[in-house]
Amino acid sequence: MYKYRIEGGFPIKGRLRAAGNKNAALPCIAAALLAEEPVILRNIPEIEDAQVMLETATRLGATVERLGPGTWRIDASGPLAGEIPEEQSRKIRASILFAGPLLARTGRCILPPPGGDVIGRRRLDTHLLALEELGARIEVDGKFVFTANKLVGADVFLDEASVTATENAVMAAVRAEGRTILRNAASEPHVQDLCRMLAGMGASISGIGSNILEIQGVPGLGGTDFSIGPDFMEIGSFIGLAAVTHGELDIEGVRPDELRMIKLGFSKLGIRWTVEGDLLRVPAGQALKVVPDLGGQIPKIDDAPWPGFPPDLTSIMTVVATQVEGTSLIHEKMFESRMFFVDKLIGMGARIILCDPHRAVVSGPSRLSGSELVSPDVRAGMAMVIAALCAEGTSVIKNVYQIERGYERITERLRSLGARIERIEDC
Repeated sequence: MYKYRIEGGFPIKGRLRAAGNKNAALPCIAAALLAEEPVILRNIPEIEDAQVMLETATRLGATVERLGPGTWRIDASGPLAGEIPEEQSRKIRASILFAGPLLARTGRCILPPPGGDVIGRRRLDTHLLALEELGARIEVDGKFVFTANKLVGADVFLDEASVTATENAVMAAVRAEGRTILRNAASEPHVQDLCRMLAGMGASISGIGSNILEIQGVPGLGGTDFSIGPDFMEIGSFIGLAAVTHGELDIEGVRPDELRMIKLGFSKLGIRWTVEGDLLRVPAGQALKVVPDLGGQIPKIDDAPWPGFPPDLTSIMTVVATQVEGTSLIHEKMFESRMFFVDKLIGMGARIILCDPHRAVVSGPSRLSGSELVSPDVRAGMAMVIAALCAEGTSVIKNVYQIERGYERITERLRSLGARIERIEDC
């Protein structure tokens, strides 16, 4: 077990390259099991969650080989097991993404209850609905048991625009017999990446980037060489960090079109940046002042399915808002426990009123003081790192495994920007 010791109050400065999108890498690793030829995946982030997915693919029978930094070769051409090991399943919620590929390849998947962040109820109902529509039979008795003699295309309407349920349905449908129409599908950039990867393997998918996907099943899929896109959650986290530490930062390898709603959210807090090609520049001297809505009303930053503001950045925006002059409302609609970390920020000196499990009113700027913290999940953990780096004094953050599940070599990269952070054993 490790913890971070952070000395705050120093601006970050420098340049870094955006890591690969965690939420694209995980389903793409699972999708490699659909191929009857080797698949090469590039720009896989060096994070705990990706390692767990690669280990799970190996345990299921695939041959997994590291070709270089961020580059992996997955060969699932041989026989595959139909049961996901409990140890792997409990480590990561994304283990459920193996259900679609295993059903398509073996007709069977046994899944122990998946783990992941503790941020409130996270339904699996949409996964079950979609796979049942495609012909799967599902039994629940301590474990989820999926079976299917044959997957058959269907007209499926998802009861919510769930990212992982969309991905599971797409991975099952590409090998189903006939045509599938997937309505109310999630359309996030990571869903688009998965669909493009599958298309490179020979799948027939139209409507990529929209909420209606049309998939024509094929009898088999081949190999591909695919590069994961940049992680816009990480990019948003570093933008917030640069602003609140009064630093300046260049981020290479961005996709500007994926940052439009994030840019609108940050602009409400007086934070600006420029983009030239795939280089994003966060300049020093940010206004850090709330921009009121029309009529002087308090602005609201609220999450929504894509192309709305990403839920995973609401924790980051809550910390950023503590350092901005004025009052703002952060409304996290999806998970009823995600905002509970704000009590730690209040203990550091933040002025926050938690109205209910979903809404927090933040007034700033507040002088934060170093504190001892415990990371509850990936995004709240990174929010605590940002708070510690702009606070006065020294902070200690425990349970950093949660942070490293989603942020690549975070201490090393932050130190390269001048941050005073150490990763030490938690004795």
